[in-house]
Amino acid sequence: MARAPKDPNRPGIIQRSKQRFAQFGQVFGLARAAEPRLPLYVGAIVLGFVIIGALIGAALGHPIYVAFLALLLSSFPVLLLVARKAERGAYRQIEGQPGEVGAALGSIRRGWSFQQEPVAMDAGGSRDPRQMAMIYRAVGRPGVVLIAEGPAGRATKLLALERKRTARLIPNVPVHALRVGTGQGPDVVATHQLVKRMNGFDKVLTKHEVPRIDKRLRSIGGVRPPIPQGIDPTRFRGKTRPR
Repeated sequence: MARAPKDPNRPGIIQRSKQRFAQFGQVFGLARAAEPRLPLYVGAIVLGFVIIGALIGAALGHPIYVAFLALLLSSFPVLLLVARKAERGAYRQIEGQPGEVGAALGSIRRGWSFQQEPVAMDAGGSRDPRQMAMIYRAVGRPGVVLIAEGPAGRATKLLALERKRTARLIPNVPVHALRVGTGQGPDVVATHQLVKRMNGFDKVLTKHEVPRIDKRLRSIGGVRPPIPQGIDPTRFRGKTRPR
């Protein structure tokens, strides 16, 4: 059988390895920014695995061999730790920025459908996007979740109005309201805890009811306050799509 011709544009194994190391370096840097003591944690994990492996290997008569295997096994908890800290670092970078809710919703893996654009917004006459209150909507088995971001007073007021409006459209479906930001209250949640909080609500809908409710809400739409000229809140969010 003839071998397929080699693609001249495909990077070689050395170049691909360099790219992977560069990507890991970027992720590690982001994780270290969120947790400055990360190198100490990584070193403690690796050292702990090697010591335990050496002790087990000494009992079996192969301390170096088992210690080397333990060193390889230590890469799994290390990668898991770095990934979690990097995710926290990514959330920390978007906290307080316009569109932070949209970016956070992009980390939902399955079970939810959400819109890329806010369903309601209030600029309060300001051209500063940081002063804009925005409401995002997600539909899942727990029902409808409305998430507000922006100045606390304006966001809370807009969230209450949108919650009443949504409850009138789907009177038999639970409508939860959350506000991302700082402050006290059962409905206030940090950006990095948003998805966990949403998944913590009791599931009351079936998998077949979720798309029907989402389709109904999308089809009805609503009147959104005008956006001040020169402000495009969508450019502050990462690309997301319904799950």
